[in-house]
This record gives sequence, C-alpha cells and structure tokens, in this order.
Amino acid sequence: MAITDPIPGVGLHILLNLNYKIIMFKLKTIKNFAVLLAALMLIGGKGISQTKPIPTSRQLAAQNMEFYLFTHFGPNTFTGAEWGHGTENEEVFAPKNLDCRQWARIAKASGAKGIIITAKHHDGFCLWPSKYSTHTVRESKWKNGKGDVLKELSQACKEYGIKFGVYLSPWDRNHPKYGTDAYNEVYINMMKEVLTNYGPVWELWWDGANGEGPNGKRQVYDWKRFKSIVRKLSPNTVVFSDIGPDLRWVGNEKGIVGETNWCTLDIDGFVPGLGAPPNDTLNKGNTGGKQWVSAECDVSIRPGWFYHSNENEKVKQPAELFQLYLKSVGRGANLLLNIPPTDDGLFSPFDSVALIGFKKLLAENFTHNLAEKIVGQGKVLNVTLKGLQKINCVVLQEDINKGQNIIQGKMYLMHHKTIVGEQTFTTIGHKRILTFAAVDADSITVEIIQTKAPSKIKNMEVFKIDDSLLEE
Repeated sequence: MAITDPIPGVGLHILLNLNYKIIMFKLKTIKNFAVLLAALMLIGGKGISQTKPIPTSRQLAAQNMEFYLFTHFGPNTFTGAEWGHGTENEEVFAPKNLDCRQWARIAKASGAKGIIITAKHHDGFCLWPSKYSTHTVRESKWKNGKGDVLKELSQACKEYGIKFGVYLSPWDRNHPKYGTDAYNEVYINMMKEVLTNYGPVWELWWDGANGEGPNGKRQVYDWKRFKSIVRKLSPNTVVFSDIGPDLRWVGNEKGIVGETNWCTLDIDGFVPGLGAPPNDTLNKGNTGGKQWVSAECDVSIRPGWFYHSNENEKVKQPAELFQLYLKSVGRGANLLLNIPPTDDGLFSPFDSVALIGFKKLLAENFTHNLAEKIVGQGKVLNVTLKGLQKINCVVLQEDINKGQNIIQGKMYLMHHKTIVGEQTFTTIGHKRILTFAAVDADSITVEIIQTKAPSKIKNMEVFKIDDSLLEE
C-alpha cells in the first residue's frame, strides 16, 4: 500500500535562506575585512552540507529488478573444472543441444528479470567469435565454428522479455598479450564488441580476480578507461564489481547481505579486486558513504558455479532459496542466482524444478496483503489491518529517489491497542522484509527513530507467510 505523507524535516531552501540572512547581517555589521572573509568561509564551508549521494536512473532501474539469474557456461562445463587454465583445447566446448530459449523460458517462469552469462571467464574462452582472440567458439567444432552463444542468448532474452547481461572477466589465462599494456586495448575491444553487437546489455559484471597469464605476469588493469568506454557506448548499462561503480559485491558468495545495509559506499582510492574495501564493509556499506553503490548478492544454486553432474542432488531447494531472498532482496539488495547449463547446453531438471518451486513460494506468501489503511503522522505510521489477523511479516520500502536516510526504526504489533510484539530495525532502502514469530494483531505502529535526512516510507505491506519458511 503506497504512502504519500512524508516525514517532515528541514528543507534545503530553509538552509539556503538562513545562510543568506547571516551573510547579509555580516556585510552590514562587520567592518574588518579579515573577519568578514573568515565568516563567509565558515558559512560557505559548513552551513550547507555536500550533496548526498542519490541513485542514478540506471541504478534505480537495477534495484527494481530485485532477482535475476547468473549462468556460468564454457569449457569448464565439459572438463569438470571451476577455474580453467586457459590451455584447454577449444574443441572441448561441444554442447549437443544448446537452447538459450529454454534458459530464457525457465528464467521468465521463475520470476527472474534477466540473465547474466559468463561471456569470458578467467580461462579466456570467448562465447562469441571475438576478433581479438583465437580461443573462442569460432575455433571449436560446435556448429562448425559458426556458433555464437551471446547472439542466441541475447535474442532469447528479447523474445521472452527479460534483460541480457554479460560477465566479462578482465583476467585472461590464454591471451598472449595478457600482462602487458597492449592487453588493456584487447579487453577494451572485446567490451566494444559485446556492447555494440549484442545490446542492449543491461549489466556488465566485472570480476576483480587478477592472476597470472600465459607469460606468468599479472595485468595492471586500466579501470578508469574501461569505465569511460562503457559509459560512452552503453550509458544505461549498470556496472558491477566489488566497488561498483553501480552495483557492489557483498563480500561473500552465499547470497547474504548485512541486516544493516547501506547503498552508500566510499570507493575513492579503491580498485576492483585486490584494492577493494574489507569484506565486512562491502557487506553493510558505509553509513556516510560518498557514492551510491547498492548491493548485489551472488550465489549458486549448486555447490559449484559450473555444472557438475555429481552435484545434482545438492541443488538448493525452494525453501532455502526463499531464505536467501529474505536475506538479500529483503535487506535492500538484489539476488543474483547462478543456474549453470549442463554439457547438453540446457538448464538441468533439478535446477529448473527448484526455481519454479521458489517462484511458487513467493507467489503463495507475498500475494495477500493484510494492510487495510495506513496513516502517516510525522515519523509515525499507524496501520490498520483487515480485522484481527495472524501475521509474521511486514514489508517496508523507503523512498530512495532522494537517497537512503532511515537509520533506525521500531515496529509495534497491536491487539486492541495493547502491544503484543515489537521489533527494532535499522536500514530499509529499496525494500526491507521484517519477519517475526506469528501473532494475532489488528494494527501496527511503525516509528522512525533516527534519520540522516528527511525521508519517508513509500510503501508498506503485511503478510502471514508459512511458518516453516522462517528460521527460528
């Protein structure tokens, strides 16, 4: 249920007006030029705070995606490795029945909003016939060297109305120029191929891994130039790495972000990979971070990232995926779930059944909103339910168009004006899902205790979800 009453606060125009009056007073009363200059510096430097970070339109669009798929596919699918060495014969890549339409169809049915594919993993093998490598699908026997996985997947995504993204590892354990200045140009040309020939590319995923190439050297990546090329060729593409610039890693591959999760982060002086902030910082963000870099939680449905048949019985089941949803999307982040195709080139039945079961749980538990009326009174929201209801879940959404500002709040569950339960929470951001032991209630009061700046909760919903899906 949308909420329109804002939490009142001091507007910027008031601050500007106040500073103007102070300045005019100083001009009229202070004779000493040095004192006047000091006063102006004081007012100009401290009276108005710096512009706080706010999301760009592409970042807002990315947050609304919430849940989408990763797909690791390449020579490792056929060799059983997780990290290839770059020395694999191209002929090992031989999917018998590749069907990217099946991937897109299952993704759509699962509620996923897009697919990000490993166009080039660390082994350097390109899933498109790149002009800048001799380690590609062109050198394989698949479709007599005429195949192009990126083309097939981008077309399938368009057909099924989901977004297309690419993982393009800068590390390349095959390319002879890796470890030299010339390789940066090679990587830039590969980005140009992908962004211009297969677009629109909604997300570009940069892995910060940086190891040795075939000559034993490591690469000094020209991240600044990489970013400028993306912005020039595809300005609507969101870029992921452990420090963004648009989306950040959360410091783990478990699919879980911190209960306190700020979309703001200090990234000045850092570079992806070895130069990133500590993992615990990435997991919760910086309260007063200078840049808007929201979190994306990557996790595989299997123990590994590439398909291995001996992991078919270890696929995460719908209830476990539901828990990951609560700890990612339910904490203001996005969920990127890896579904690796088999060596046949298809999503496995084990993974597909789990995905559809997950979608069913989301639909069953987040469809019937029990909130009837919400009234905002300053920093307090009073919520009337549709009669006496057994509830165990409240969903809050902050208006982040002007930044993320709610630091702390408290929720009171009421029955006949008596408190029957309460819960303190921290950040909200795009979405916060609060769960608790089920209680009978007829109203809820939400109080915003502390904010960084004026803010408001733009939406609130109340549910009774299956108790078995909640951790004790």
